[in-house]
Amino acid sequence: MNPISYARLHYPLAIVQHVVWLYLRFNLSLHDVEDLLAERGLDVSYKTARRWVARFGPAYAHRLRAVRPQPSDIWHLDEMFVSSGSRMRYLWRAVDAEGKVLEILVQRRRDKRAALKLMRSLLRKQGFAPTAIVTDKLRSYEAALREIGMADRHVTGGRLNNRAENSHQPTRLRERSWIGFKKPGATQRFLSVHAAIYNTFNIQRHLISRSTLRTLRGEAFAQWQAATEAA
Repeated sequence: MNPISYARLHYPLAIVQHVVWLYLRFNLSLHDVEDLLAERGLDVSYKTARRWVARFGPAYAHRLRAVRPQPSDIWHLDEMFVSSGSRMRYLWRAVDAEGKVLEILVQRRRDKRAALKLMRSLLRKQGFAPTAIVTDKLRSYEAALREIGMADRHVTGGRLNNRAENSHQPTRLRERSWIGFKKPGATQRFLSVHAAIYNTFNIQRHLISRSTLRTLRGEAFAQWQAATEAA
């Protein structure tokens, strides 16, 4: 695991970790994070919080992804419009059968080429081919899967792809609270980091008992602590 340097920081490490966690875990603005810290007697400006998120967020996400168990062999793919830099872009997302985000790509188009880019990125990063790929009836998916020889694993119809469509909700909340994303590149970087933290703490508490929730939440915090330590 690659070391993370906290050199030349003027705040305790625990505060830095907490600021990054607050911003990536919840639908908060940087000003919201600043106010929450001020209520606790901590004077951290929103600009400092932004630097910490940009500096440490990707490293934390990389560590969390490294210890994530292999996803299920059923993948759900979907795309949606997002406002990015005063223009409309397409956010392509892939999740597994448990709702864990596997890949996010912000692209200009909604065609076969864009679908191919998503599929090839997925296969490269996951290291195995799924048994089923569930999508809506967008023909770009069919054309892309046919080109890479996986058309026989394509599944569409009904409400089968609700898993992927529901996974867009956290992104929609961010988009609305920020009144649109700023730039495509910044959108891609943020959502990729956000997905790793979302996967770690997405426990689906409505499906489990309270005792199981405590256990899984404790494991999630342990993973976060391991991902944010210096060594």
